[in-house]
Amino acid sequence: MERQRLVALFRNWSDIEAVANLSPLYQLLGNAVAADEELLDLAAEALPGQPPPNVLFAAVHARLAQHLDHPLAAYYSTLGGSRAAAPEAVGLFREFCISRRRELLPVVRARLVQTNEVRRSAVLLPAFASVAEDAGQPLAVFEIGPSAGLNLLFDRYRYRYGTTELGSPESPVLLVSEPRGMPPEVLMPAVASRLGIDINPLDVRDPDDVAWLKALLWPEHTDRMALLEAALSVARQSPPELLRGDLFELLPPRINATPPHQVVCIFATFVLNQFSPAMLASLRKMLVELSVSRPVYLVVMGFTEFIEPGTPWIGDAQVWVLRLRGGRGEYRLASIANPHGRWLDWRPNSPWNPWRPKY
Repeated sequence: MERQRLVALFRNWSDIEAVANLSPLYQLLGNAVAADEELLDLAAEALPGQPPPNVLFAAVHARLAQHLDHPLAAYYSTLGGSRAAAPEAVGLFREFCISRRRELLPVVRARLVQTNEVRRSAVLLPAFASVAEDAGQPLAVFEIGPSAGLNLLFDRYRYRYGTTELGSPESPVLLVSEPRGMPPEVLMPAVASRLGIDINPLDVRDPDDVAWLKALLWPEHTDRMALLEAALSVARQSPPELLRGDLFELLPPRINATPPHQVVCIFATFVLNQFSPAMLASLRKMLVELSVSRPVYLVVMGFTEFIEPGTPWIGDAQVWVLRLRGGRGEYRLASIANPHGRWLDWRPNSPWNPWRPKY
């Protein structure tokens, strides 16, 4: 990667991402890496297409969990540390990276950024419920890029939307949300089957994969760590089926084999933005072809331009549902406050055609 661009990525990490995610430590370290040639060299070893700041900091987080006696660990709340971010942490971070470069390199060179944020299920649930209600059938759920597949298990969690509670009362995972607008009217949909397809699925029973999932969290986010550990305990009881390989080869035959009394519900959270224009075009073509023989629903969170290009929207937490039948589509916004929004017609020759993205 061009050095100037790499520096800009770490500056952006400090000035925007670390601030937004309330991480004083990463804010401090991001600017330090941007000014350090040796640390930039290490970060530049990340796989093509992977964000070097996420990879480097997660690699350090993962290795530091194996060296809790190192003084740098005292700055990581997720590792039991209690020290606030301070300039001294920069020197400790640099020393850790340089002295353990040979340990870090294999991680940086091999790992993908596959954060499995369980709290997304609280935003996805109203969309899943609306699909089940609209189709009048239990869900056959398919996730694109599931990481460890924790959001595939959404029906095994507890939810609290304001004063409304639903879900599994015995679940150790409690997802709390404050709905904006009217109180939610959401019923837990029945799930008949679930499947995820990823180029590199993570196994909840593999200690290295679990360690990487934890390392991807930010050092001050102890609440997310506790939630991840609870979700992992649920997943280990009955892990979701995850397939490794090409989405376009593996998904169609599994959808075609889905019993007719189940509705096909595909979903993607913050993954379509990583697709190339050619992959996005292939996904559109595949969805249209699949919908000729049976209804297909697609739920998208993040990169919602895939469904409604060019239309202003509030933020990445929005969830859109695309319904395809007989090769034609309709789409609508699904939210906690309004899970049953009006369907908008897809007109092939309209400038709002969801199959004509802006590149």
